[in-house]
Amino acid sequence: MKHISILVPAGDSILDTIIGSYGLLRMANAHYKRAKNLKEDYFRIDLVGLSPDPVNYRGLFQVTPTKTIYDIDKTDLIVVSAISGNLEKEIENNQAFIPWIKKQRIENDVEIASLCKGAVLLAETGLLNGKSCATHWTIHDFFRHRYPKVNLIPEKIISEDRGIYSSGGAYSFLNFMIYLIEKYCGRETAIWCSKVAEIEFDRIGQSHFMIFSGQKEHEDEPIQKAQDYIEKNYDKKLSIDDLANTFAISSRSFLRRFKKATANTPLEYIQRVRIEAAKKRLESSPDTITEVMYDMGYIDGKAFRKMFKKYTGLSPIEYRSKYNREMAIAH
Repeated sequence: MKHISILVPAGDSILDTIIGSYGLLRMANAHYKRAKNLKEDYFRIDLVGLSPDPVNYRGLFQVTPTKTIYDIDKTDLIVVSAISGNLEKEIENNQAFIPWIKKQRIENDVEIASLCKGAVLLAETGLLNGKSCATHWTIHDFFRHRYPKVNLIPEKIISEDRGIYSSGGAYSFLNFMIYLIEKYCGRETAIWCSKVAEIEFDRIGQSHFMIFSGQKEHEDEPIQKAQDYIEKNYDKKLSIDDLANTFAISSRSFLRRFKKATANTPLEYIQRVRIEAAKKRLESSPDTITEVMYDMGYIDGKAFRKMFKKYTGLSPIEYRSKYNREMAIAH
């Protein structure tokens, strides 16, 4: 028997990650119990809050914790549900969870799984330092700057590192819970749950869902201007020296400041802007792959395909088939 603690965050949270996780674990219980001819459920599940009082979400829904952190001395798995809204405010609202999670890990060697933006609460404990982590792509910049000691893996929806797990964004937590069910109950139960719940099995990436908008929440004004310049001129040949000269900064200083401000080198930034523009064209136009490639400033088809797959996880043809409705119907 495994005891699972699904956290019920205070403040602004993504309610579906609480309900969905609870529902899938209950589903796994039912199948595993039948398959193994057990008399009791394999998972004993508690919704764990900071107090026993119901937590209101957006004035519409309530979740009533079954236990509080003060009632649980030992658990086997902590599921850190997703928070949303102003992350700094929500971290403060849920500060009391952090020493409890840390204590459970240190004293009981508990396993921990964060869902979506719940990764920030897990990162606040320091337990992720030196480990890999996945989270929603919309907070990657926030996460990198606040937790520089954590190895963020942006393209993944599932990360496992020495008993600490994390998932990518939004409803990918459902794929992640199937992954955890397989770990605890075996592949047969996981496949059964995925079929009954109609959740894609073995999905591990979120790259093709990402929308690159640059990291502009910094105060380096010349670098912000350089970013704007790149976004308007991505189809032209751009070099670090030319960009540095345009904004009257030495090449070495420009490279250092750009990487610090955006978490990308200038060349990486150019590539990401180009690929984002290519994605939009492939989504909405009937243009050939070659036409899109040339308009993005590429002249080498192999290099374009390699770069496109690096940032989306799909080839240009696969991406267009998936997201261009008219092209998909035509084929």
